[in-house]
Formats: sequence, structure tokens, C-alpha cells
Amino acid sequence: MAQNTDFVGLDVGKFEIFVYVSKTGAAFSVSNTPAGHSSLQRKLGPVDGQIIALEPTGGYEWTIWEALDAAGYDVRQVCAAHVRAFSRATGALAKTDPIDARLIADFIAFRPTSGRKLPAKKLRYLSVLSTKRRQLVELRKRLKCQIKQHDNGLMVALDVELLELLSRQIRGLEDAIQAQIMDDPQMKQHAKILRSIPGIGPVLCAALIGEMPELGTIGDKQIAALAGVAPINRDSGRMDGRRSIKGGRYVIRSLLYQAALVASTHNKTLKVFANRLKEKGKPHKVVLIAVARKLLMIANTLMAKNQLWRTT
Repeated sequence: MAQNTDFVGLDVGKFEIFVYVSKTGAAFSVSNTPAGHSSLQRKLGPVDGQIIALEPTGGYEWTIWEALDAAGYDVRQVCAAHVRAFSRATGALAKTDPIDARLIADFIAFRPTSGRKLPAKKLRYLSVLSTKRRQLVELRKRLKCQIKQHDNGLMVALDVELLELLSRQIRGLEDAIQAQIMDDPQMKQHAKILRSIPGIGPVLCAALIGEMPELGTIGDKQIAALAGVAPINRDSGRMDGRRSIKGGRYVIRSLLYQAALVASTHNKTLKVFANRLKEKGKPHKVVLIAVARKLLMIANTLMAKNQLWRTT
């Protein structure tokens, strides 16, 4: 990394973007609008020698990320949990939008190779479809619980009608997700590899393709850390602390955990692996996390080799 590299932190909100430029110490804000994005580019100047970092903010960051990427800037999305941990380590306890922008800049200066680049547009659209499906599935789950609690006929009828609407919309999104995957040769091949692995269903498959484009391009330890299923050591002196998982991409981690329930029973290789851990006295949750990590590593290896799952 060149010594004269300038690190820029963006704290992106719905209406405003707070900016901190490490080299000059400049701190300012622009509106999160096309005009504000153009103003930011003018203030930042030439694209060479700059690394810009931003956190995920529920989708508000996408338009500025796309604009800066299209202009040629090196823009990374960094993990918010990592920035918060960095903040605690440096003693920066206060939290305001300008302070957050500076923390993000300081973090990317500390770890200049971290963060992910803007995913391809087709992957972003797939991710949008998958996210909306998850939201509707969660809404439907809550609605089903409400129906069981009603004793009023009118309320039950309204909820049942809404339940049917949600189910239709979920099926429509599932069809759109599959169509998006099947219409692209690369995504279609990736889906073929992933679905060949017992335990990986259509939901996890779509999430891995859309939200973990690094799959098959980096090592097993790195991919496990990105997904949040890598064991974290908590050792001190002669004391061996309990290992735990933390951070990573929450959606992928939760879907992997669910998939591990299936894989530990229906995937012969992972069933043997899970049983071996159980015989060693490992707790049920520890076994499932280990199976989830193993499942992800298998997917990573097969994607790297462009091979389907084969049992021997």
C-alpha cells in the first residue's frame, strides 16, 4: 500500500452523508442525492490514491456506492461490527455521524485490504429478491401466530386473506429468484454446484450466490470468517477459553445454521462428522456450528474447482 494513500470514511444516512478525509482532516457532509454524490466527487478529486470505506446501512449506501464505483473510485463496504470493535480498542466511545465517518476512515487505514467491492448488478438484484422474500416469510410467520390468538371471526378472516396474499407474493419472489439464476450461465453453474451438496436448498443457494460472491475465490478460513462461522479463540495464559462465533454476514450464518440441521441427518459425510463430534461429548449447538462451517468449506472447495458434489 502506497504511503501517500488517502483514506476516506463515509457515514451514510437516508438523507445525508458525513465524510472524513484522513490526509487533510477535512470533515464535511453532502446530501444523499445525485446532486450530493456529484458534489462529493468534486470534493474528493482524482480517483487515484484514494480508498473509500462505508458501512452497510440498510440499503441507503447503495446509490453512493454505485456512483463512486462507476466514477472509478476504490470503494469498500466494511463490516460494522469490525469498525465498532476497532472503536472500542482505540478508546473512541463517543458516537456521532461525523465521529463515525472518521472511525471508518481510521479503520480502513488500519486494515486497507479489508472490505468488499461493489457486487455485480445481477448479484445485487438477486440479493434484493432474496431479502424481500426473507422479509415476507418473517411477516407470514408472525401473522400465523396472530391468527392462533384471535377469537374474532372478522379478524381471522382478514388475517387469512392477508396470509394468502403473502404466500402468493413469496411464491412469486421464489420464481423470480430461480429465473434470475437460470437466465445467467455463471449463476446457473454456481447453483448447480451448490444444489448438488446435500443440505444446501434453494434459499441458501440463492443467498450464497447473491451475498457471498467471494465463495470459491478465497481460502476456507477466510470464507468461514466472512460468514461468521469461524471459531474465535478466547485463551489467556494457561487458560483455554471457550470458542465462539461472532460477526460475519448474519443472513448467511443463520441460513447455514438451519442447513446444518438438514445436512447433519441427510448428508452422509456430514452425518458421520456430526456423530463423531457427538461421541466426543460436544454440545448440540457446537456440533451444528461445526457442521455449518464444514458445509460452507465444502461449497467453497467445489466452487473453486468447478465440480459437483460426489460421494465415494
